[in-house]
Amino acid sequence: MTFNKNYVLEKAVALLNTDSPSGFTHSIMNTVGGWAEALGYDFELTHKGGGIITIEGDDHMKTVGLAAHVDTLGAMVRSITSQGTLKFTLVGGPIVPTLDSEYCRIHTRDGKVYHGTFLSTAPAAHVYKEASTLARTPDTMEIRLDEQVKNKEDVLALGIGVGDFICIDPKTTLINDFLKSRFIDDKGSVAILFGVMQYLSRNGIKPKYKTKILISNYEEVGHGASFIPEDISELLAVDMGCIGDDLTCTEYDVSICAKDSGGPYDYQMTSELIQLAKENKLKYAVDIYPYYGSDVGAALHAGHNIKGALIGPGVHASHGMERTHYEAMENTMKLVTLYLTK
Repeated sequence: MTFNKNYVLEKAVALLNTDSPSGFTHSIMNTVGGWAEALGYDFELTHKGGGIITIEGDDHMKTVGLAAHVDTLGAMVRSITSQGTLKFTLVGGPIVPTLDSEYCRIHTRDGKVYHGTFLSTAPAAHVYKEASTLARTPDTMEIRLDEQVKNKEDVLALGIGVGDFICIDPKTTLINDFLKSRFIDDKGSVAILFGVMQYLSRNGIKPKYKTKILISNYEEVGHGASFIPEDISELLAVDMGCIGDDLTCTEYDVSICAKDSGGPYDYQMTSELIQLAKENKLKYAVDIYPYYGSDVGAALHAGHNIKGALIGPGVHASHGMERTHYEAMENTMKLVTLYLTK
């Protein structure tokens, strides 16, 4: 089972370098749709702006679902100060202190893009005694625009207003097969699913069952896969695997989640994934994620009558400056393919 490493990493970098916080995913979804159709698979948009890619299977007894989300963390303009800086409200849950000194882009409602920097309100060590000790929260931070603005009126004249999206620079880097970037959660998994699709398409392989791949666009705010097609009877979310205290996953493993904050995942599906990983000698870990929710959880909370499980590549420093290794992505691609073709 050989995947096209360059294809997968190129897709990952392209996704990571495209701004798409929850609620601002129309552009990236058009890109994803074009990629799916280039592989020969049907793509459709849902009313809420998510994507559904359909792959015909050998057996139409049931429809299997896969899910990964293309939306990311971000912010929106909350207000404009009298000094011409922007106050912001968070989209999703980035680790706020990591935003200090990060570059960002502000997308206006009329399509203009401006650049800026997240800073604390005590940004200079030579001026503010509390520069290094001030807590970094949205209330103690603001965005400095890279425009000649001196007051609120100057900012408004640019066309910037309340509710405009603020996109954090992901700083995507590839080095020694490590992928370093913000938002590997979950664009790394979207790239993984495209790696699987490219492998199936290139080799003329059909999944055992009809498969629908959901590219959700509101996962980071909790309702990503709250809508799924009615014919899906089991849903496998492919999202980041957690690394840290009391967990066994590394940046080289496919992580299989037995339970997260929403409770245990389906026993049979999870057991089958563990067995497939074991029999095929994949690098894998089984863990419990203490502060985590997935697209499967969103679907179950919406009342869908499905079985659900969760896997993904091990990702270090989630919701901050994240990192994974291609080995983790490859192990995840192998497990997804085994699950689809078993």
